[in-house]
Amino acid sequence: MKDKSEGPAVSKGIVHPEKPLEEDGRDMALRPRNLAEFQGQKAMKDNLSVFIQAARERNESLDHLFLIGPPGLGKTTLAQVVANELGVDFKVTSAPALEKPKDLAGILTTLSEKSVFFIDEIHRLKPAIEEMLYIAMEDYELDWIIGQGPSARTIRIPVQPFTLVGATTRAGNVSSPLISRFGITCRFSFYLEEDMEAIVRRSAGILAVKIEDEAAALLARSARGTPRVANRLLRRIRDFAQIKEAVVITKEIVGEGLSRLEIDSLGLERYDRDILKIIIERYNGGPVGAETLAISIGESVDTLEDYYEPYLIQAGFIQRTPRGRTVTQQAYDYLRLPRRQQRTQNDASPSQDSGELLF
Repeated sequence: MKDKSEGPAVSKGIVHPEKPLEEDGRDMALRPRNLAEFQGQKAMKDNLSVFIQAARERNESLDHLFLIGPPGLGKTTLAQVVANELGVDFKVTSAPALEKPKDLAGILTTLSEKSVFFIDEIHRLKPAIEEMLYIAMEDYELDWIIGQGPSARTIRIPVQPFTLVGATTRAGNVSSPLISRFGITCRFSFYLEEDMEAIVRRSAGILAVKIEDEAAALLARSARGTPRVANRLLRRIRDFAQIKEAVVITKEIVGEGLSRLEIDSLGLERYDRDILKIIIERYNGGPVGAETLAISIGESVDTLEDYYEPYLIQAGFIQRTPRGRTVTQQAYDYLRLPRRQQRTQNDASPSQDSGELLF
């Protein structure tokens, strides 16, 4: 059955990094399995390598790990890599899947020693579950209430030492008590162009696809600094090359494929350009509030803030101000639109001598 969330192939775009990898099992083959294969994020990766080695030498579980960053940058992949490097079991869930404290208790009590337990979107944990997690992270025990009313009593159930890896796209929504219990914090940034090229070449090799250096470079520039986007685009370009019966993916094939997908050389798709044009044409370059802008493009505020704005801000097209979103001169130049002169406050308010009615 077709996933309704995907929508038309072009209108919704192909570069949305928020789409879960589970929707396409073939993504699993493209994930690196150890730190040596993990491209980019060099400083973070080097530090994490030291922490993992030290934990292994002490024969202890790694300290709890907090991963922050936009979707598609490799948080889930890095959690799996950490488990592989430690040589321990890996168990994964997401915060919305944990409905009741017993759900968390059921997972924690079945973990083997030094396991890696990954919770995605950890900022969405319910308060009762979060409070149970505090004790488990610190004391490796669970508080459990037996009985009801006057006969109720609390017992502590021991759990095996484990490593909690929490990932979030919204670090500001994670409570301070929870953040303070993580010993290691890794903050992801958008990947550099050379790292993206390396990812494209590695993925092409796994997919048994030949790609020219110039084609890989163009594809890397169009992937928004996001590995998940690069892998999805590579598979779509592979489709175009296959229909053309091309043995090697060339720069021309990549350019034609991106054009048909309505993706430009900076990775902006139609929705990104619509956001910029709406701010410029309807709101004279801003400022405009997030809710108003989200309604204008037919998306939720969460989608706007999590999946569109980070890259547009990183690329220098949008600025967040206390009054709302504004576009930069770079956005005008990129879209080749003239900047209209801002109206002054005197021009915006009707004059009493002009004969206009005031309501």
